[in-house]
Amino acid sequence: MRRTHSLRTRLAFGYGLFFAAVLVLMSAGVYWLVRQALLTEVSQELAAAAELIQQDFAASAGPLPGFFSDPDVLLKSLPPRLTELDTPAFYVQVSDLDDQFSIGSASLRGQQLPRTPEDQTAAMGGSTTTRIFPLGRGRVIQLSAPLLAGGAVVGVLQVAQSLRPVDQTLQVLLEGLAITGLIALVAAVRGGVWIVSRSLGPVNEITSTARQIFQAADLARRVPAASAADEIGALADTINAMLERLESLFTAQRRFVADVSHELRTPLTAMRGHLELLQRGVVRDAEDQAEMTADLLREVNRLTRMANDLLLLAQAEVGLQLRCAPVALDDLVLEVVRELRPLGEGVAMRPQLAEQVAISGDRDRIKQALINLVANAIQHSPVDGTVTVALDQDGESAYLRVRDEGQGIAPEDLSHVFERFYRADRARAQRTGGAGLGLAIVQWVAHAHGGEVLVESALGSGAAFIIRLPLSREQETEDRG
Repeated sequence: MRRTHSLRTRLAFGYGLFFAAVLVLMSAGVYWLVRQALLTEVSQELAAAAELIQQDFAASAGPLPGFFSDPDVLLKSLPPRLTELDTPAFYVQVSDLDDQFSIGSASLRGQQLPRTPEDQTAAMGGSTTTRIFPLGRGRVIQLSAPLLAGGAVVGVLQVAQSLRPVDQTLQVLLEGLAITGLIALVAAVRGGVWIVSRSLGPVNEITSTARQIFQAADLARRVPAASAADEIGALADTINAMLERLESLFTAQRRFVADVSHELRTPLTAMRGHLELLQRGVVRDAEDQAEMTADLLREVNRLTRMANDLLLLAQAEVGLQLRCAPVALDDLVLEVVRELRPLGEGVAMRPQLAEQVAISGDRDRIKQALINLVANAIQHSPVDGTVTVALDQDGESAYLRVRDEGQGIAPEDLSHVFERFYRADRARAQRTGGAGLGLAIVQWVAHAHGGEVLVESALGSGAAFIIRLPLSREQETEDRG
């Protein structure tokens, strides 16, 4: 079974690791800087002591020949400053160039300071070398320098100093850094846990509320909004927006099911009544039977149209692909007006075509949308009214405008006219057989082509529906040319 850790634990652990790494790096940096400073200080002291010895030796030795082969002569030539520098932690050693003879300070206690070929080469070249090595129970830092007499290099001077004080200081520093670092790490981890707990408090509330919403299936409830405008606040706002969307979708689904049931119940009830009368033989007159048969056929056609519209909208929701090709909208307008003119008993049909307009789109879907608008305008136009179907363009988009002279749409209904099964005048819809799906299809067709559909209306002034569709590239080129 996989072990799980809370987000708070993982964040606190990660914060602790990061802080520990920073502490280690900072401590290492401090330790290195202090060590370098101490070693530099000791090196400077050695260099100063070596310079004094060199000066005194050069002044006292003079051009004495063979003083390295005669210990008495060498001891007389060594400056008295060696006695002043002869402390337990300070070492001085003088040797000839061949390293065959050497004499050192009493602090060496019979030991010799090591001399490498690099030290000899550097001394003969007039430069110095510095290195650290173990001596006795500790470490020493040694500086090797040329020993001059009469302007010539006659030997090698080595001065060294014990690093025990430096090592002791560094040990105390290391222990102090470890103790303070541990205290700081514990404090930082505890503080990090506290900060993470406070920061994740709203997340826990969101999780608890979301779980309650899921268990109770209460989409009307919302998660608590965070007071700060941070990521958690954005998360709460996003979840609330999602809940609002889900609530609206479920509400629309319930309304959709109820509307479909209602729309199906009415024609099915009428059809059942007619069929029962025919089955019982109540209607014997041939003319009445023909009328009932016509009513049944009309209801069947109505149900067929509704089923086709519902199927189209369902396919649109799952991504129905358009069959795009060049479409001459001016020819399409004339075709729709010609086909629907017989439906407008007493209603005049007036096309207005300013120019030829072509787009790239699905001709059948655009025609279906235009038929829905024109048929809707005919149904809402009074006798002797006029339905105007206009086409124009502005260089970027084409506009199909369908205007009627009916009663218009109330302001409270304008925002709902494109909803499925929504009908501002249900009585008229029942008479005309409308199911309230036509405008929803019009809106989908417009959006599927990258356009939109707009409505302009006021009570008593009729209504105008405008479909805006992007022009094809060829049409744009011709207009700009």
